[in-house]
Amino acid sequence: MTQSHPDTSGSRRSARIKSISASFVARVGLMAALALIFSYIEAIIPYNPGIPGIKIGIANVVTLIALYKFGTKDAVAVSVIRIVIAGLLFNGLFGMVYSLAGACVSLIGMILLKKTDRFSVVGVSMAAGVLHNFGQLLVAAALIEDLHIFFYFPVLIFSGIAAGILVGIIATLVLRSLKTV
Repeated sequence: MTQSHPDTSGSRRSARIKSISASFVARVGLMAALALIFSYIEAIIPYNPGIPGIKIGIANVVTLIALYKFGTKDAVAVSVIRIVIAGLLFNGLFGMVYSLAGACVSLIGMILLKKTDRFSVVGVSMAAGVLHNFGQLLVAAALIEDLHIFFYFPVLIFSGIAAGILVGIIATLVLRSLKTV
């Protein structure tokens, strides 16, 4: 006669799911906190290149690291959490809306470009910088109901490329150092 053993596979699977969820929450929480610190530092540094809306976006280093080290889900979660909290703390509702629009467009671009395996981290970051600016212009054009705002896009292309190069180089250096750990 066979002995009846309680089915522990279901409870093991449940524990594994909880473990994965807990590690995801912890990892994303730490990365979002780091990105939020970078957002705060950038908000308090008096940086005025004379062109409205231009920022380096140093918090995007963390989003790139999340994308390349952990995957799409982590990058999206880190980005959204950081933007919502930064919006509530520093940027206000309109800043949050602009940032979310830019992040949505740039995240889609980053994810698609990364999947091709044809672009370096710096290349993906450059595209993300330009796409972020484009997403913000889309929101601005919708809010003011004037497409003339897109005449400003060439300036934002150059600033997006420059910021993307800097952010991409920093992210590349951090990702290289994480491989040795």
